[in-house]
Amino acid sequence: MEKYSNKEQKQYIDGLKRFESKGVPVYIDGQKVDEADWEKIFQVQEDGAFYMCDYVGNEEGTLKEIHFDRVYNR
Repeated sequence: MEKYSNKEQKQYIDGLKRFESKGVPVYIDGQKVDEADWEKIFQVQEDGAFYMCDYVGNEEGTLKEIHFDRVYNR
């Protein structure tokens, strides 16, 4: 699995902040969490799980929510 540099992680988090400032909430494991917790999406868990992003749109075709859910690579 690819490891992201600190610079790449910061750029990604900055992008999430821009979306959230426009009213697009970010969820991790089904819960809306504070920005301080967003860095966990880059961590690979001891059991091999990692986070996958899902962009949820609305009927008008614009972005409604961003979800990160834990998935397992078996």
